[in-house]
Amino acid sequence: MSGETVSENAGGALRGRLAGLRERVAGLVERRSADDPTAADPLRGLYVTPETARRLAAQTPAEGTGTSYTAGGAHAGEPADEAPGPSDRSVALAGRFGLSALDLQILLAALAPDVDRSFEPLYGYLNDDVGRRRATVALALDLAGTGPYEAGARARFHPAAPLLSGGLLVIEDEDRPLPGRALRVPERVVAHLLGDNGLDPELSGGEVELLSAGQRAAGIAGSAAPTDDASFAGRLAALASGRPLAVHLRERRPGTAAEPVTDGLRHAGLPVLRYRPDGHHGDGAGLAGALLREARLRGAAVVVGPLPERPGALVRALAGGDVPVVLFGSEPHDPGWAPDSGLFALDAPDGGAAADEVWSTALGSVDEGFDLAAAVAPYRLGAAQIRRAARAATALAAFDGTPVTAAHVQHSARQQSAPLLDRHARRVRPAVGFDGLVLPPEPLSLLHELVQRARHREKVLGTWRLRTGGGRGRGVVALFAGESGTGKTLSAEVVAGALGLDLYVVELSSVVDKYIGETEKNLERIFSEADRTDAVLLFDEADAVFGKRSEVKSSHDRYANLESAYLLQRLEAFDGIAVLTTNLRANIDEAFTRRLDLVVDFPFPDDGQRLALWRSCLAATPCADDLGLDVCAKEFELSGGAIRSAAVTAGYLAAGRGGPVTAADVRAGARREYRKMGRLVPDASPMWD
Repeated sequence: MSGETVSENAGGALRGRLAGLRERVAGLVERRSADDPTAADPLRGLYVTPETARRLAAQTPAEGTGTSYTAGGAHAGEPADEAPGPSDRSVALAGRFGLSALDLQILLAALAPDVDRSFEPLYGYLNDDVGRRRATVALALDLAGTGPYEAGARARFHPAAPLLSGGLLVIEDEDRPLPGRALRVPERVVAHLLGDNGLDPELSGGEVELLSAGQRAAGIAGSAAPTDDASFAGRLAALASGRPLAVHLRERRPGTAAEPVTDGLRHAGLPVLRYRPDGHHGDGAGLAGALLREARLRGAAVVVGPLPERPGALVRALAGGDVPVVLFGSEPHDPGWAPDSGLFALDAPDGGAAADEVWSTALGSVDEGFDLAAAVAPYRLGAAQIRRAARAATALAAFDGTPVTAAHVQHSARQQSAPLLDRHARRVRPAVGFDGLVLPPEPLSLLHELVQRARHREKVLGTWRLRTGGGRGRGVVALFAGESGTGKTLSAEVVAGALGLDLYVVELSSVVDKYIGETEKNLERIFSEADRTDAVLLFDEADAVFGKRSEVKSSHDRYANLESAYLLQRLEAFDGIAVLTTNLRANIDEAFTRRLDLVVDFPFPDDGQRLALWRSCLAATPCADDLGLDVCAKEFELSGGAIRSAAVTAGYLAAGRGGPVTAADVRAGARREYRKMGRLVPDASPMWD
């Protein structure tokens, strides 16, 4: 059955009910006008005559009008049990909102003027006020055969009763007594009963998305090995489809819970209202009523997250009802959010061991020139994030006119990581590979080992369960030790580039704070974001925060030691990739060293390495035939960083002269570096001649 047919049939069913209401209204008009001496007065309703006043004063509340709706066993709180037509939405609405037969009659009387304007003058006549063209509480109850003098009927207008608590009815005119207050049905409810399947305009500002049932995202249904998050979401969806459910999922990484759970609920036959609080409505609780009403109207589940900073009001508004509600965020569950709602908390899975299969299924055919498993190993993405990254990689490849390559995949995967580290650290896009490093074999092999540890940590520490207990994370932390300019920072960039990740350099000036406890807070923000981001974190000159603990001789020593103790605990629970650099390894506390995966010592370059560094720095520079680089490498004992600075100086001298770099330019650059370091500049050597 098409959506248009459903809308037409639903509207016809409602119009049929209104026809029955019209007959009751006509009967009530006839009975009231029979003994009303002002019935023929064209100004009736604008004033009250003495005769009318005497008639009203003589009438007793027990004089019911029409057939009593509570007669024959149909009481005010009795559920509606009318046999629904094939497209009558009112009976389905009664079941979802727990409405009684009387509630349905009240709702029908209240919405009649919104569907058929001919009810307006009739209601004006019955209200004895031509300006009041909506049903009042008393009129709606009169039409149902009861009145506000009955406690059970009056209770249907209590704020906790289904009509009001479900957002189906609004009682206006707060300054009037209850029987004379006007009733209004929200437009979304009227539209739904008429067959409109659109989203409530109150929810259509971009924060709420409606996802239809019976569909599943591509890349899961055909996977031979379902991921952990898919099976977890399937179990949760099966539970939610059987009974009302309120659950909070804690994500270790953003985006790993929402889409798998949403896919599972849709596959279980439930439409999903996906709500992303963005702060435009305060704490988000303002939309909760409309959101729950829309979910009940559709028989849908609600998925909300990430939760705002203070989610208590939103959680209390959503949890504890008869709608399946899934809340998620990175913060741990707080029982104080909604203590009596039955909300229970779960940890969302980080992602399954079958991530490679998800990548392969989502990408399809790829270029044979790269290893997909190695390219995606550093990224800790859920199945939904993988599918988004795969779509983006495919689009990039189509733009370049080539098959999907490792560069396309890694670029797209990086976009799935949270970019919040930019607020605390400086991002570096790696542009150097291992071929640009000049190091002895031992530190070079350790750097390659660091790359392998970062790629295979999920397998070794997770699947193979080689991670020890005590709340330890799956992070990889290395220490680069050596004199200034020996290549520590450059090596961190090379490692990040080999992994296809960005490098974030932590600015210690923005971390260390003179106020007690602020340094730890700043570091916690950095570590928390790094845990959720696929990136390499570089603590340059780490002595400032990872230095040795000292004997407590003053309050300053005491709080400095507290900082070190905090860092020791935080490093053990770290899930990311971090590199610490220091100019003097002895400055690092031994307790930190024990928690490091690798310690790489960077020696000062010897003559042969200095020659290789000179050649590497000037490789793309126009040079004269005989630069004497071997002589310069022997005579000037410079570190790699100083050699690069000297090469830059030589390049500027040559560019200013309009010619290639000469031996004199190289000597001038090397001497400039010696003077900067305060060292004696050697005299002209006969080897230069």
